[in-house]
This record gives sequence, C-alpha cells and structure tokens, in this order.
Amino acid sequence: MALTSEVQSSVDYLESQLAATSAADVLNDRYYEGSQRLEHIGLAVPPELRRFETAANWCRTTVDAVANRQKMKAFYLPGEEVASEDLMEGWDANNLGSESQILGKEKLILGRGFVSVGSNEEDPDHPLIQVESATEIVAIVNRRFRRMDAAARFYDRPAYGGPAKAATLYFPDQTLWLERGPKGWVIVDRDDHKLGRVPLVMFLNRRRVGRWQGVSEMKDVIPFVDAAARTLTNLQIAGETHSVPQKYVLGMSKEDFMDKNNNPIPAWEAYFTAIWANQNKDAKVGQFTASDLKNFHDTTNHYGQLVSGITGLPIRYFGQNSANPPTEGAIVADESRLIQNVEAKNTEDGAGWGHVMGLYERFRTGKWVEGNRIATEWYNPATPTQAQTADAVTKMYANGDGLISRESSWDELGWSEAKKKREWERIEKESRMALDSLEKQVAEVV
Repeated sequence: MALTSEVQSSVDYLESQLAATSAADVLNDRYYEGSQRLEHIGLAVPPELRRFETAANWCRTTVDAVANRQKMKAFYLPGEEVASEDLMEGWDANNLGSESQILGKEKLILGRGFVSVGSNEEDPDHPLIQVESATEIVAIVNRRFRRMDAAARFYDRPAYGGPAKAATLYFPDQTLWLERGPKGWVIVDRDDHKLGRVPLVMFLNRRRVGRWQGVSEMKDVIPFVDAAARTLTNLQIAGETHSVPQKYVLGMSKEDFMDKNNNPIPAWEAYFTAIWANQNKDAKVGQFTASDLKNFHDTTNHYGQLVSGITGLPIRYFGQNSANPPTEGAIVADESRLIQNVEAKNTEDGAGWGHVMGLYERFRTGKWVEGNRIATEWYNPATPTQAQTADAVTKMYANGDGLISRESSWDELGWSEAKKKREWERIEKESRMALDSLEKQVAEVV
C-alpha cells in the first residue's frame, strides 16, 4: 500500500532528522569504545608512529560508573503502598533487569534512549517491552503536552531476497510497518491500536527546557580524553627514544665494525659489544643522560583530576590511589556527588519507566491505570558495606522498639518483594513450630 501525502511527509522529515544525528552518534560510540582517532594539534603524525597511539578510556569510566548504580527495585500502582507483583512479573518476563542496564548506558552515551511496548502474540499475558537502538529512532515531540506526536525507526534488514531497508512508524492511534521498494516506501502491515499515545517512551540525558535531543554524559570529558591521549602517545614515543640512555662513539670508522672474516657485525651485536670492546685507541665511547618522563605522568594525572572535578567521580576512578585504602565513611563521602547524580537520573528515568509500565498495563488489561503515574523505587546507589548497613538497620529496628518496623528494615537492606514474602512465610512457619512445641510441653505437664 502506498503512503498518503501526510505519512510521506512525516517519513521524509523523520528520516532527515535521523541523518542529522548520525555523525555525532558514531563519534560518541567510538569514544565509549575507545576506538577514536587522535587529532594532534599542529603536528603531522607519521603513519609509522600511529602504532604508539594510546587512549585512556575515561569516557567508558564516566558512563559505566553511573549506569552500573541504576538498578530498579519495584513499581507501585497509584495509591498503593505495596509493590505491584504484576508489574514486576512483566519486568522479569521481558528480562528488563539486564535490558534496563543497556538502556541506561545507551542513554548516557548518545544522550537519548527509547523503549517500545507492544502486544505479544506468543504470550498475551505479558506484552513485549523492548529497548530500542537510539541510533535508529527519531521522534516528533509535542512541546505543549510534552509527548510524542510521531516517531519512526529506520533499520536495515538481513538480505533474504527482500528489501534491505525497513521502517516502523509510530502514531498515537496506529503503528505502520514500511519497506523501501523501487518506487519508495510502501506500507506492508499496520496495527490500529487506538491507544491515543505513541507506544514508545523516550529517555533523555541532561534534558533542557524546550530541547528534546539530550546530551551525552561524555561531552565534557571528551576534550580531556583527547588531551590525555596525546600526552600518553607522546609518552610512548619518548619511552622508545629517550627513556633508555642513548650511546655514542667518536673516532671509529666502518672498518672497526667488521669481524675476522671482514663481514659486517650485526647491528645489535655491535651495539652491545663491539662499541665497548674495540682496538681503536682513538675511539671515545659514552652515553647521553636519559630523559625524565615525570612530566608526562604529571600531565596525565592533571587531566584526570580535571575530569574528576567535572564528573564528580572520585579521583581513584582514574587510576590515582592514595597509599592507604580509604575507610568506609571516606568512600561514601568521596562518592557523594556521584550518588547525587545517580539519584537525579533515577528521578528522571523513573518517570519514563512509569510510563513504560503504564503502556504495559494498557496492553495487558485493555485499560489505562487510573490516578497518577506509576511510581518507581530504586536500589540505593551508594556503596556502604553489608556490615555497615546491617548495623545501622539493627539500631533503627531495636528489636521492635525502634524507629522502623521489621518490614521497613528489610526495605533498608534492599530486599525484593519476593524475598520479603518468603521471609514472612518462614517466620509464620517458625511461629507455628514454636507454638506446637509449647502446646506439647503443656500437655506433658498436665
């Protein structure tokens, strides 16, 4: 089926918008993978010296340090105080414990991420929730209502004899699947879901008012990564040419480097032996002073300190450790800015995941969730030790006479709803056993 003029106009616009972001996406991806090429300021680096290029992959450190601390704990339906087992079942059915980690990293690398929700023909009780590639998706955002009016995913299909280019168009009331044929895009399938919402959720990093592109978490770090890479590359070259004392010899000729058969002595043999043992009384042998490479080390450490100041990551994340290991309290204090950064991102991403699970419920039950949005709860992004946490919780619980209840203490320890349910069952079982034992003792006495 051919496209209407309105749909064709949307496709053309969305495809052009995606093309405009592709160069930046490729560059950010290379920096995260550590495969970027160095730009040497004012210097032409000979091809034979390219082998010395070295990059300190602080971009990956910057991204992973944040993403690895974003872990979803539970979802709460509006007005409910107990986590929803249905929503967590859907979370587990779609393997989102690991997929959400991928979304977090992609969002931090590219500045944006997308999650789609749709019906599941193989398992209707658990609609599909999929983390999509942000390099393939672009959206049109309604600035007044702050939601998407349309979105598209453009992707390459395996060459099985059919068209190589395909696309999925998302609209509030329908989803269209397209293929690019000889005469342009054609519709090959459609789903008139009548949701009233685009079944796609966009996650933005460092979102600004009126801006819907997002910013890579690595943007501020990249200039210092380049600077450090140039310093490390120069260190590599200097290590090869200046760190080992260079030797010199004066007053010797080519004939002094011949063996008894008048054959030239191999270069390495001449370097290690013939220079030092020769019969030329006029020869003078010596060595230059080796270069001190400390300036390269200090410069690299300086760049690491600047990156630490910008990102809020502890300086030890960039290879600079103190002689004595930090204490537990010092670790928490050292990570305070990192923890606050993760908590802020959890707040923003929590709204997105609440929207995702709202779509999930709509596909699962056929009805929208009533009331406010679905609330999210995240695991503590800090890194206290288990003993430290248990000690604090024990004091707050105080054997039932403290500030918090038994179940609240479990929450503080980060237990899941399933684990808490199992523990209640075990407590009830122990209570029944204790009561049966007491009744048996009373019966024996009587």
